[in-house]
Amino acid sequence: MNLSPEEKKVGEQNFHEAIGSELTRRDFLQGSIAAGVVSGAGLGAFYFGYGRSVGNPVRIGVIGTGDEGSVLMGAHTPDYAQIVAIADIRPYNVHRAFHGDTSSPSALSARPGLMAKYGWKTEDEARKHVKVYKDDYHDLLNDPDIEGVIIALPLHLHAPVAIEAMQAGKHVLTEKLMGHSVHECKEMGRVAAETDLLLATGHQRHYSILYDNAVDTVRRGLLGDLHHIRAQWHRGNLPGNDSWQMPLPPELVKEAAALDAKIAREKPGARLDALLRQRELVDLQLLDESVDAAAYGYINDESTYDHKRSAMEELVRWRLFDRTGGGLMAELGSHQLDAASIFVSALREDGQKVKPLSVSAVGGRHLFPHDRDVDDHVYCTYEFPAPGYDEDPNRRIVVTYSSINGNGFGGYGEIVMGTEGTLVLEREKEVMLYKGSSTSTNIKVASGRGGTGPTLDTTDSGGESPGAAVGRGALSGPISRGYTEEIEHWAWCIRNRAPENLPRCHPKVALADAVIALTSNIAMRPAERDSANRQIVFKDEWFDINSDETPEGIAPSVPSKKA
Repeated sequence: MNLSPEEKKVGEQNFHEAIGSELTRRDFLQGSIAAGVVSGAGLGAFYFGYGRSVGNPVRIGVIGTGDEGSVLMGAHTPDYAQIVAIADIRPYNVHRAFHGDTSSPSALSARPGLMAKYGWKTEDEARKHVKVYKDDYHDLLNDPDIEGVIIALPLHLHAPVAIEAMQAGKHVLTEKLMGHSVHECKEMGRVAAETDLLLATGHQRHYSILYDNAVDTVRRGLLGDLHHIRAQWHRGNLPGNDSWQMPLPPELVKEAAALDAKIAREKPGARLDALLRQRELVDLQLLDESVDAAAYGYINDESTYDHKRSAMEELVRWRLFDRTGGGLMAELGSHQLDAASIFVSALREDGQKVKPLSVSAVGGRHLFPHDRDVDDHVYCTYEFPAPGYDEDPNRRIVVTYSSINGNGFGGYGEIVMGTEGTLVLEREKEVMLYKGSSTSTNIKVASGRGGTGPTLDTTDSGGESPGAAVGRGALSGPISRGYTEEIEHWAWCIRNRAPENLPRCHPKVALADAVIALTSNIAMRPAERDSANRQIVFKDEWFDINSDETPEGIAPSVPSKKA
C-alpha cells in the first residue's frame, strides 16, 4: 500500500485519453459543490440525492457513548437529527459525550462532544437539552419523545437492544457489525419488517464520496475485466501497546501514582502542563471504578486459557473476547469485505449485492499472550462470481484479505486489479487509478492532499483515518468518511417514508456483510482448519432473512412472516 512519491505522480493526460470526453464523477462533484451552495443542501445530500433537511430534525437517543458512539455524535448534523438523550453505564463515557475526548488532539477532532457540537457553554446547560440515562437504557426506549436510536454498544448487545428498540417503536441505526451471529442478524431484520421501522447498519463506505468515485471508475470499465482484489488492515499493536486493551481501574491507580511523582519533581513549564493534563485524564477514566460491571451482565470468566478476566475487563476490553466481540473480521475485515463486495457488485447491471462463493481462512494469536480469545493475525481468501460466471464457472474474482498486528506497514486499504487498470484505495484517504499494471503513471481519482480530517487512534481504525478532499482542486475542505451522510440519510428516510427510501445499508445488505465476516471466523476455528475440507462454501439461504439456515447452525428465534 505504501507507494513512493514517484509512483504517485499525477498523469492527467493519460487519464483523459482513457476516458475520452465522458462526464466524470470529478466533473459532477465540482458541479455538485456549486449547486449545493445555491440550494442550501449539504454536499452529501446533493451528491447522494437524499435532499436537504425538511426543518424537523429527528429526535434521537444514543445508547453507548464510548469510542464509536462519540464518533457518531461528533459526525451527526443537527439539522437532520437532534440528540435529545444518551445512555451509558460508564461515567467516563458520559463525560466524553458532553466534553469530547481529550486524550489526544486527533481524538478530540473525531469526538468533539455535544457541548461543542451545539454551542452549549456548560454541562449543566447541555443537560437541559439532553437527558442522561446511566442505569437502564430501557428508560430511554420508553421515552415517547425519542423517535430513533443509535446503538454503539459492544457487539453482543446489538441484536437484543435493537430488537427492544424497534419493539418500542424506535427506528434504529446500529454500529457495525449488524449482530454477533447470523441468526441474531436475521432476528433483527425480521423485527424491522414486522414493526415497519427503519433499521440501518453503520458500514459507512456506502456513504463515502471517495468510494463512490471508485465504484464509478469500475462501472465505466476503466479497469477492464476485474479479476482480483487485495485488501489489508495492518496495525503495529504489540503486547503492552494494544489499542484494544484499554487500561483497567487498578492499572489507572498505578498510573496516577506514577504521574503524581513526576509532577512533584517537574518545574513549571510546558512539560508540567502536559503531565497535569494527563493526570486529569486519568482521574476522568477512574470514574468508571464505581461501575459494577457484573450487575449489567458482564461476567467474571476463567475459561480464557490461563487468564482470569473480571467483569470489568470484559466491559472495557470487550473486543478481545468471543462472548462479547467478533475479533478482527467483525471490527476491521467487515468494512473491507463490504468494500470488496461493493466493487464486485458494481459490475452487475441490476445493482444487487453479489454474494461470495467460498472462503478459506487461517487465523492465530502469534504475538499476544493468552489474555484474549481473538486472533491477532487473520488471512482470508474469497471467491466471488464475475460477470459470465453462470455460463463459465471459471469466471471468478478472487479477494484476499489480511489483518495483522505487530507491524503496520502499508496501513489499510484495497487494491482492485483488472485487465486494463489498477485502482488503489489508501486509508479512506485517496484513490489512484493506474493504467494496466503500471505503477509509475496514474491519476488521483480522489485525493486527500491537504485534508484535515480526524485521526482515530483508539478505536477500530488502529491507524490514520483522515477525511479526504475529493478531486484536485474540486474541494478545499475535508470530506466525511461517510458517518455524517449515513446518519443524515437515515434521518431523511425516517422523515420521508416510502418503500424506495431505504438506508443504503439496510438489513439485507448488512446481513450479507455479517455472513461474510462471521463465516470467516468459523473457517478459522482449529476444528474447521484440521478437517479434510478447509474451504467453506457459502449457501444462498444464509443470506436470506426469511430462511432459518445459518452458518453457525442456530435458527433464528423470531419466526419469519414468509415462513
